[in-house]
Amino acid sequence: MTFAKKILITASDIFAISSQKHFEKIALKVFRFQYENNLVYKEFCDFLKTDPHKVKSLQQIPFLPIQFFKSHQVVSNTNPIQETFTSSGTTGMITSKHLVTDVTLYEESYRKGFSEFYGNIEDYVVLALLPSYLEREGSSLIYMVKDLIELSNHPESGFYLHNHDELIAKLIALDEAGQNVILIGVTFALLDLIEKHQFQLQHTIIMETGGMKGKRKEMIREELHEQLCKGFGVSAIHSEYGMTELLSQAYSLGNGVFECPSWIQILVRDTEDALTYIQDGKTGGINVIDLANINSCSFIATQDLGKKNPNNSFEVLGRFDNSDIRGCNLMVL
Repeated sequence: MTFAKKILITASDIFAISSQKHFEKIALKVFRFQYENNLVYKEFCDFLKTDPHKVKSLQQIPFLPIQFFKSHQVVSNTNPIQETFTSSGTTGMITSKHLVTDVTLYEESYRKGFSEFYGNIEDYVVLALLPSYLEREGSSLIYMVKDLIELSNHPESGFYLHNHDELIAKLIALDEAGQNVILIGVTFALLDLIEKHQFQLQHTIIMETGGMKGKRKEMIREELHEQLCKGFGVSAIHSEYGMTELLSQAYSLGNGVFECPSWIQILVRDTEDALTYIQDGKTGGINVIDLANINSCSFIATQDLGKKNPNNSFEVLGRFDNSDIRGCNLMVL
């Protein structure tokens, strides 16, 4: 699969990163490709007076503010648009649009990412409690979960909307049968579920994707996860960090600490100076390098606040504002 005549970058380049040096080499190659082929990104780089020939490190690459996905068409080729993923938002709110010209890259990214953290999808029944996403068009999360449900190849896998009683019965029956289950849920719906029933699950992973969607008061992560652990009878709550503007996800297996697959990395910028980076353990703005975004923009300055750990894991601590970013980033400082 080739993306440009001048700069050849293939899916195997993106998904076969073997070291930090290898990641930096591919990331710089992607930067040069996107500077040449993405008009919006080129104009942004030129506005910052960035000389692409002088960019030799990740820290020198300009990161496009995520808001550009609301106001511009952020694409790096002229191929037909196969999918348009849109962010959720209240009536009248301008939503982000991620124009995807090769949806197989998204599929390969989330399939490989899931496998890296959880193993073979066929080992699980996948249940989804995602009412706010299921009730609208263009959700990248629904696209991903629908595919994972199909790949699980299990007749019990499926979506749930407001039929909580049916879901409660199924969770209990599957758990008692010793079946491994992943319940992927939007936060407010998971809280609604445990208000109806208190579980003691032994074989079920609870994965929250974030989001109160105006249904409940925002909560700090520790309080939220404590409630969910108690309500489901589990020792840890897993989380997915993803958003409309990215084609990849990071996962937390507990304690709100996220890890990335090899083709994603996080940098943390100074909140006062977006072009300066801060040391590990300090809170700042999260910049994401997602190499799977080869056909849009791989270098995104999000509106999330977080901190990076020395082992490249990271935590999400809040937001700059009440932006409609998807992910396990509910917390307000």
